[in-house]
Amino acid sequence: MTSEQPGQIKIGISSCLLGNKVRFDGGHKHDRYITQTLGAYFTYVPVCPEVECGLPVPRESMRLVGDVDNPRLVTNKTGRDLTERMQNWCRSRVEELAQEDLCGFIFKAKSPSSGMERVKVYDANNIPRAAGVGLFARAFKTRFPLLPVEEEGRLHDIRLRENFIEQIFVYRRWRDVAADPTPAGLVDFHTSHKLLLLSHSEKHTREMGRLMADAGKADIGALTDRYQTLLMEAMRLKPTTRKHVNVLMHMMGYFKKLISADEKQELLAVLDTFKDGSVPLIVPVTLINHYIRKYREPYLLRQYYLTPHPIELKLRNHA
Repeated sequence: MTSEQPGQIKIGISSCLLGNKVRFDGGHKHDRYITQTLGAYFTYVPVCPEVECGLPVPRESMRLVGDVDNPRLVTNKTGRDLTERMQNWCRSRVEELAQEDLCGFIFKAKSPSSGMERVKVYDANNIPRAAGVGLFARAFKTRFPLLPVEEEGRLHDIRLRENFIEQIFVYRRWRDVAADPTPAGLVDFHTSHKLLLLSHSEKHTREMGRLMADAGKADIGALTDRYQTLLMEAMRLKPTTRKHVNVLMHMMGYFKKLISADEKQELLAVLDTFKDGSVPLIVPVTLINHYIRKYREPYLLRQYYLTPHPIELKLRNHA
């Protein structure tokens, strides 16, 4: 499979994570993994809700208060209510971002404007409840419900990181197909992503397969919309060891009449060590790739499951 070239994928991001000094105290929250590692593949569109809606740097800190589902944005010391100002800016900004062709967004965790989840919301007794969503994050997710989104703190979890980055690369490839959909193009996309999808959700993959079976008869617009919804729903579901083993065993079936008894035994032994957590996913995948190249199995040669994202990111190197 052909990997995307560096800088082709455009991602929205909280500006402070790039090292921009836009926080209330005049500082930043530079994340070097985001800028140095992911930055080789992503082009970032920085967003700072507070600065862009006209607030200064430095500025009075703020928090969410009131109803968790409909909180107010209020300054900590003076109690200035900035809710309408922020919401008006959010409505305008998300429409501007719709023109950027974003493939995802990385939010600053715990921020009253940009926190994706578990943001503190203070009640009338000044008691916080970590159950809110930042005003801009809420507006963004409402406007772009299918786009991959994540918080920078959660990217330190290797499984969440891989799942998020996998979503982004799948969405980028899907967007190219969906820009000018044809039955043949949709079927080709599904075929080359089928095993990757199986590692996320067998249920969704079956339903998407049924859609593709009728690709030549159905309304192409409605079919594309429905497939996209199922695609991104499936990709949000994290793969598990069990799901990966299921996919790897499925792939092994393509070689049952080709590989020798010793090769079969070697592959089964590697799968067992992966299953019990002794080796990372990259180990059985590398061996499967060896057999694919050796026997030139055409269906498996085209599967994005084997290279869902650049190998340089080493996302499958952790047990």
